Amino acid sequence: MRFVPLAIFVAAVAAVGGTVLYRNTGQEAALDGAATPERIAQGKAVYTEHCASCHGVDLEGQPDWRARKPDGRLPAPPHDPSGHTWHHPDQVLFAVTKYGPQATAGAGYQSDMPGFEGVLTDQEIIDVLTYIKSTWPVEILQEQARRTKLSQQNAS
Repeated sequence: MRFVPLAIFVAAVAAVGGTVLYRNTGQEAALDGAATPERIAQGKAVYTEHCASCHGVDLEGQPDWRARKPDGRLPAPPHDPSGHTWHHPDQVLFAVTKYGPQATAGAGYQSDMPGFEGVLTDQEIIDVLTYIKSTWPVEILQEQARRTKLSQQNAS
């Protein structure tokens, strides 16, 4: 597994506006200052306990994650650079984690992914996302941050 040095991760976040906010239904939780070794370690621990059984210990996702299973649902995608996690702005990543994919894909969307509201705190969700992002190359961090900033501008 490749880890982006913390200084580069923090610099990439700072380069696109400093504070990144996860917003959904009026709630805001700031990532500002979250990319510390402690927050990343906490995120990895929470990820290992709640996410790794489906998304993989090394963020690799389930095999054939792009092909629907017989029940029509998609396998868990990877959260490493080979997946599409980084294609989504922070607000979407937070909402999907907290409320499940139906929060962004619509109530009829069928998925094995549960929402973690009532299981994980907002800070634990942010820590998991911070851990995942800490494993991405700088180019992907910058692109995902650009998408988050654009999404925030469009929401204003």
